[in-house]
Amino acid sequence: MNKLTSFTIKEVHKAYRDKLLTPTSFVDLCLQKAKQTSELNAFVNVTEDVAENHAIDSEKRFYIDKKIKPLDGVTIAIKDNFCTKNITTTCASEMLRNFVPTYDATVYAKLIKSGACLIGKSNLDEFAMGSGTVDSIFGPTRNSWGYNGETDWRIAGGSSGGSAVAVSSGACIAAIGSDTGGSTRNPAALCGVVGVKPTYGLVSRYGLIPLVNSMDVPGILARNIDDATEILNCIAGPDNLDSTTIKRKFQPIEIQENFDLSNLRIGIPSEYHCEGMNEEVIDTWRWVADLLENEKALLKTVSLPHTSVSIAVYSILNQCEVASNMARYDGLEFGLRTNEDYSTEELYASSRSQGFNNVVRSRIFAGNYFLLTRNYEKYFLKALKLRRLIANDFNFVFNGDNRVDLLLTPTTLSDAPLYGDFVSKHNRDQCALQDYCTQPANMAGIPAVSIPIRLSKSNLPLSLQLMGPNMSEQLLLNVAKRIESIVKFPILDSIK
Repeated sequence: MNKLTSFTIKEVHKAYRDKLLTPTSFVDLCLQKAKQTSELNAFVNVTEDVAENHAIDSEKRFYIDKKIKPLDGVTIAIKDNFCTKNITTTCASEMLRNFVPTYDATVYAKLIKSGACLIGKSNLDEFAMGSGTVDSIFGPTRNSWGYNGETDWRIAGGSSGGSAVAVSSGACIAAIGSDTGGSTRNPAALCGVVGVKPTYGLVSRYGLIPLVNSMDVPGILARNIDDATEILNCIAGPDNLDSTTIKRKFQPIEIQENFDLSNLRIGIPSEYHCEGMNEEVIDTWRWVADLLENEKALLKTVSLPHTSVSIAVYSILNQCEVASNMARYDGLEFGLRTNEDYSTEELYASSRSQGFNNVVRSRIFAGNYFLLTRNYEKYFLKALKLRRLIANDFNFVFNGDNRVDLLLTPTTLSDAPLYGDFVSKHNRDQCALQDYCTQPANMAGIPAVSIPIRLSKSNLPLSLQLMGPNMSEQLLLNVAKRIESIVKFPILDSIK
């Protein structure tokens, strides 16, 4: 890997100040890397002209105006379900293949205002419905770890797999994904990068094409905690365009070197030691727990008793909200319009049949079934009640008499599966497996971060997850930084 494109934000800014690099030369290097790694299929659209224009603006601020912004010359990728003005936003679906937004998502607007340079729109599962980034109309994204061009390769995770691979391959410093049930943390874990899911409402969803409104959160992918924190500081805060954002002013997060872990209470949820979890993941979990104890942290086993029903509850609520959100794509007002001349009903049916893949259609059908009058109370209302109990489990462990400050769990049940093994199972079954450890945080609205820890016997990343109570990002990311500094994951030496 080109060492120049493995810079952190601090390093690239130092290189600019020392004139070892300029924003335009660095952007050119990242664009070159994106083209060199095109086989990985991380991008659905490499925005070369946009990136170069952003770089020119950054260069003026660095060397002429002397008014440097926090992300000047920092290359980013944006998942292709965030609206970008005058740049196609497809959700990797035939339904939106030609959609060109007339406005920017708030997250993207804040990044550009902070000086970032957009390298491209990154690949995803269609409408973010998946955990492998294998269901895109542009083809699957391939994991950069262990990839050698052969037919059977490792999946990147999903649904933000394109964003994770864009970062891990060196095409950009950081990327934005979306996280509904783990769609940022899952690919981050499998691709050996950091994945941050903020507290629900901390970051605006305006311009994020919705999957599940009550769980969707913009997520951050970066090579280290410092960079992820810098990105979060630039995009967090209230937004008048999104009524669900937290209205109080955001206080930027500060990362401390050698954060003191003594007397920190960390819970190990017994229910997360689940069937199907790889022994290497369990060993990594134990190893980091021991490391934290050596740092004088207090570890204790806790219980989240409703975890066993969590994935079923998540699936029902997910499909109900999908059915509602996808109703707008009717061939009349939004989305693909087929050449159907017979009736409005036939136009509607043919547009949705051709515009959506089998995964999206099956979730719409299931959601509509759960929302039928005869099923509404039996499925939807019961799932809402169970969601409250799941959230209460977290509230109890964070605020009860024997409370803990954070929770430590695996992110995924194994290292990155082979593509052939992954697609041999149904999308629904894979999501139930891959999202087991991640989706409860979305239903509770709490923040979480996935941290790469070490390599498996197959030389693939193994990662763990920290979860904390609402608005605990300051503590969460400082503890994650301390773990990162202890384990020294070999990311820069291992990317091919």
